[in-house]
Amino acid sequence: MIKVFLTLLALISISQAEQAFKYDYDQSQNRWTLANGVVSAVVELTPAGIFQLVQAGLPGKLWQAPANSVSSPLRFSVDNQTFDGSTQYSLVEQHTETTSRNGMRQVILLQAASGAIQVQVNFDLFVGQPVVRIRSVIKNISSSPVAITSADMLPLTFSEAGSPFRAFVVNQWVIASRDLDFQTTQSTLNSDGTPLTINSGAHGNQVSWVALRDSANRGIFAGWEFNGRSGATVRQSEAEAQLAFSVPIDSLHHPVPPGGSFYVPAGFIGFYQGDWDEAGYRTQRFVEAALAKPAPDLQRFPYMSWDSWGFQEQFDETILRRNAQIAADLGVELLIVDLGWAKQIGDWHADPAKFPNGLKAFADYVHALGMKFGVHLTPAEASPNSPILQVNPDWTSSESDHYFGSLSLCLAHAPVKNWVVNEIVRVIDEYSVDWILQDGENMVKTCNKTTHTHDAADSNYANSVEGIDSVVEEVLRQRPDVSWENCENGGNMMTFKMVQNYVTSITNDASGALGSRQGVFGATYPFPPRFADRYSPEVPSSTYNTQSYMFGGPWHLMNQLDQMTSDQLSFASWEIGAYKQSRGDIREGKVFHLTAAPGPGRIDAIESVYLGLNAVSIVTREGGTADTFLLKLRGLTAARVYQVHFQNDSRTLSMTGQQLLTDGVLVNLPDPQSSEIVYAARQ
Repeated sequence: MIKVFLTLLALISISQAEQAFKYDYDQSQNRWTLANGVVSAVVELTPAGIFQLVQAGLPGKLWQAPANSVSSPLRFSVDNQTFDGSTQYSLVEQHTETTSRNGMRQVILLQAASGAIQVQVNFDLFVGQPVVRIRSVIKNISSSPVAITSADMLPLTFSEAGSPFRAFVVNQWVIASRDLDFQTTQSTLNSDGTPLTINSGAHGNQVSWVALRDSANRGIFAGWEFNGRSGATVRQSEAEAQLAFSVPIDSLHHPVPPGGSFYVPAGFIGFYQGDWDEAGYRTQRFVEAALAKPAPDLQRFPYMSWDSWGFQEQFDETILRRNAQIAADLGVELLIVDLGWAKQIGDWHADPAKFPNGLKAFADYVHALGMKFGVHLTPAEASPNSPILQVNPDWTSSESDHYFGSLSLCLAHAPVKNWVVNEIVRVIDEYSVDWILQDGENMVKTCNKTTHTHDAADSNYANSVEGIDSVVEEVLRQRPDVSWENCENGGNMMTFKMVQNYVTSITNDASGALGSRQGVFGATYPFPPRFADRYSPEVPSSTYNTQSYMFGGPWHLMNQLDQMTSDQLSFASWEIGAYKQSRGDIREGKVFHLTAAPGPGRIDAIESVYLGLNAVSIVTREGGTADTFLLKLRGLTAARVYQVHFQNDSRTLSMTGQQLLTDGVLVNLPDPQSSEIVYAARQ
C-alpha cells in the first residue's frame, strides 16, 4: 500500500511539473520557446544553420541577444577546429523530457556542417526557479580519436548599451595571509570591454558565481558546476553594446575516442530584481531545488558536532570515550575523529596503539550514545612510506601539496581512483562510518605524467571530473547513506559541482570567532546557509564564543570537553539548545546581510527570514565603544505583528513588521566582545 501511495505521489509531482512548463517548438522556424511561469528563454537554429540564444529573462525584463552578433551557448574546440557562433549546424533530433526534482529539459541534437561532430544541448528549467541551466555534450562520430582542446561552460552575450553594471564576487578561503577569506568585492564593469575575471575552482581565489545589476536593480547572476579551475570573465562593451560571459575550462586537452562523448560541465544563468541579497537568495533556492545533495535529516540538520582536533593527533580511545560521553550529554549529534586515527595518511587502518579495542568498538560506543560517527579522510594524499606508495611510487601526481608531510595522489589515474574508492568503502564498512570529513590541501591535483591513464595535458579536467568527482560519486553510489563534508584544508572548492556531492562545506578552518563570522557572511551570498559550516576552537563559555558560530551549517566544537568546568558545560548545553531552536529557520530562510562584513571595532548583524513568518538575527560586537545597536529587520510582512524576544535579554516586545524595519529594536551588547540573538515570531 505504501509503495502504491508513493508511486501516486511521484506521478502527481510529475504532472504538476509538466503543467508548470510551456515548451513550444516551432518546426517551421526551428525555434524553441521555453518557460516555467517565472522565467522564459528562446533559442533558434537560423535558416543559415546558426544556433543561438535569442532572449531570456523575467516577464517584462527580457535580456536580448545582440543585434550585431550571435549569442551561442556553444563554444569549444576539437583538435584545431573551433565551433562557436559562426558554426553551421543542422537539426538531427529534438524532444523534451522530465527530469528529477520538478524539472523539464529541452534536448536539441545538432550535427556540425564541417567535422564529424554532433552536439547535444540541454536546457533545463525547474518549477518556481528564475534560472536557465545549460549543458552540452560533444560526441565524436568520426572513425578516429579527437581531442577537446577548449570548452566554454557559459558563452552567452546580451545586448546592453545603457547603464553600467555593478558586479559582485565572493572570494574563497586560503590558508595564506591574503585577503581571501570570503570577502566580497563590488566593482563597476569597465565599459571599454576590459574583463572582470573570476578565478574559481579548487585552490582558486573566488567561488564559481558572479552577480550583476544595473542602476535600476535589474540583475543577472551566473554559476558554473565545475570543481576544476576556470578563469571566467564578464565584460561590458559600450562600443559593441554587449554584456558577455565566458567560463572556459583551464588547460583542457581531453581525448575522445570514436563514438565517445565529452560532457561540458553545466552552467546556469538566473534573473532577479533587487539587491545582492536577492541575487543570493534566488541562487540559493535554485541550488536547493535543483542541484544540492539533499540534507540527510531535515529534523536535525545542520548537526551539532564535536571534532577531536582540539587534541590535535594526541588522543586515544580512552580520551575519545570520555569526551564522547560529555558530547552526548551536551546534545551533540555527530562526533568526528579528525586526523590521527589511522596508522598514517594513506594507510587507512586504525592505529592499534590508540584503539586497542578497534575503531569499530569506539564507533559502536558513539552510536550507543545516540550520535553519528564520522572520520577525517584525505583521499588524494598518502605518506611517502605508506604501504600503497611503497608498492606504487608512480601513483603520485607530478606536483605535491605536502599535506602534513604526505605526497599528493593523482585521482585521475584509474588504478589510484579504483584503490581510493575501495579503501573508502572498506573504511565505511569496517568502522561503521556515517560521515566523511574530506580534507586535503587541493582536491584537483596537477599531474602531467605520461605514465598515467589520463592525458598528460588534461590534468585540470581529468583530476576534477574523472578524479575527485568520480571518487565521491562512486562511493556515494555504493554507500548512499554516508554524508560527505567538503573541507579543502579550509573553505576552498566552493563550487556548484561541490554542492551536488556534499551535504555541507567548511568555510574557514578554525579561524576563530571573527573569522567564522567573516566566512559565513560572504559564503551565504551564493550558497545556502547549510554549506557554511564552522569549526570552533574556543571553549564555548561566552555568548561571543558560541553565537559567533550559530549561523550557517553544522556547528563543530573542537575543544577539549573534558577540561571544561561544570558551569561551562551547563552554559554550552544552553547555547546548543539555542542553536537547535533556530537552525531549521536559518537553513530554509532568506539571508539578509544587515551590516557591513564583520571586522575589528564594529558590530555585525546577519538575519534569516523564513517565509516572512519568523526571523532570526545574530548581532555581534567586535570591540569598539558602542554597547547598543539599533537592529532593523528585513523581509517581514509589514502589517503583521511579531513577538520579539532575545536569547540573553529578558525583554519581550510586540512590534509590526513595518516597525521592525523602520524603527528597529535596540540590542544590548555590554561587553567589547559580546553577542545577542534576536527572534521575531509571528503572533
